[in-house]
Amino acid sequence: MGIKLIKISTVYFAIGVLLGYYMSSVHSYDLTPVHVHINLLGWTALTLIGILYHLFPQLEASALSKWHFWLHNIGLPIMMAALAGLISSGNESLTPVIAAGATLTAVGVLLFVVNVWKNLKK
Repeated sequence: MGIKLIKISTVYFAIGVLLGYYMSSVHSYDLTPVHVHINLLGWTALTLIGILYHLFPQLEASALSKWHFWLHNIGLPIMMAALAGLISSGNESLTPVIAAGATLTAVGVLLFVVNVWKNLKK
């Protein structure tokens, strides 16, 4: 799963870079929060987590890692798409969708933290 997370993180990296390139090209930086979150929670965090799972197989073997994987990779795209939609359209009805995606992502990250504290040993 560590390698899979690293590969997925490169997709987030490409999306984040292309979004930044787009914003720079059109001189509109309204989507900066989306750009930042995709790069931080998608590219950077998932790369580091993938490396940890790869280096420490006991982390990857835990059921917590599977829950983290799915919650993070379902929640983040939902949150980012809804946030982009809200920023672009001003449609406030997307706020609960953003909150749902953020909640899934945050719970996934918390499960990762529990996994590290519980299963990372010398």
